[in-house]
Amino acid sequence: MTKIRLICAGLAAALLLGGCKTVEDGVSDIGSGVSDLGSNLSSDMSDMESDIRPDMDDTSSKIDREESNLSSEERSDESREESSKPMDSEDKSESVPTSGALSETSEETGVSTVAYDLQSLDNTKQGWGQGVQVDEKNRPTSPLVFQEKYGKYDAYYIGEDEPVIYLTFDCGYENGCTTPILDTLKEKGVQAVFFCTLDYIKSQPELIKRMIEEGHAIGNHSDKHPCFPEVSIERREEEIMNVHKYMEDEFEYTMTLFRPPAGEFSEQTLAQTQMLGYKSVFWSYAYKDWDPNNQMGAEQALPKITKALHPGAIYLLHAVSPDNAEILGDFIDNAREAGYEFKLFS
Repeated sequence: MTKIRLICAGLAAALLLGGCKTVEDGVSDIGSGVSDLGSNLSSDMSDMESDIRPDMDDTSSKIDREESNLSSEERSDESREESSKPMDSEDKSESVPTSGALSETSEETGVSTVAYDLQSLDNTKQGWGQGVQVDEKNRPTSPLVFQEKYGKYDAYYIGEDEPVIYLTFDCGYENGCTTPILDTLKEKGVQAVFFCTLDYIKSQPELIKRMIEEGHAIGNHSDKHPCFPEVSIERREEEIMNVHKYMEDEFEYTMTLFRPPAGEFSEQTLAQTQMLGYKSVFWSYAYKDWDPNNQMGAEQALPKITKALHPGAIYLLHAVSPDNAEILGDFIDNAREAGYEFKLFS
């Protein structure tokens, strides 16, 4: 019996050892398979990466090339645009002084402007009058010279060399002549710029509303009408922005045109006006019409202002003048017969 037990134990031990060997071999095979699978996957991934990377590199290179080409084209376009722009173009990059000149947007008006170091600019007061000398086209020569010199500050003394007339009226107080002037402009289908002081705007809201409704432009002529070169930089800004904000608040109208009081200016005041988002509008023709008690009479006034017709003319007329109210219709007819058209300065 004992012998039989020993034989059975021996057989059991042999089976156990054989099974473990089998399991061990199986695990070894599995490990080997996993190792082979990892090797195959690694090889496949390597092959896949090798297939994909050239395309990715090509795409990246293509994008870089396209951006490079686009930049070159943009630079070429900019070069062509710069070479074709007139000197009085809206782009001031080539014409503004380099001292402290930076492009920015006016917080008050939202208009793209140029920033200057104002203290570095000349504040010598200059008066303005068109003078008497004219060229072969009857254009006063002084406005041409000043336009060339100060046009970079969005200052306008005369328009382009075209058969166009721009009518502008200064309004400091009401003398009963503005209504007939507006009646004539409406009848003739002509729009004009009315440069108004703040006092005039506040005292004549119905006339201001009518000007806007009939397509005229309201220009800023300052709050108190001071000599701009003789007041501080801070005071100038107040003079312009007081009027600007009042027009926005009361009439929902945004002003962009400014006429310096009495036509007095300096390089510094022109630059500051531009910084506030405004164009400074002077004139290429004006005559002594501002004193309602000292008028020359319609018979003299009409031929006088008609004789001054010239291409790009910016006419300054005062709305307090009875002569202007009387001759305006005939003057418009005379100018049109001479081949001129009337446009709104903007």
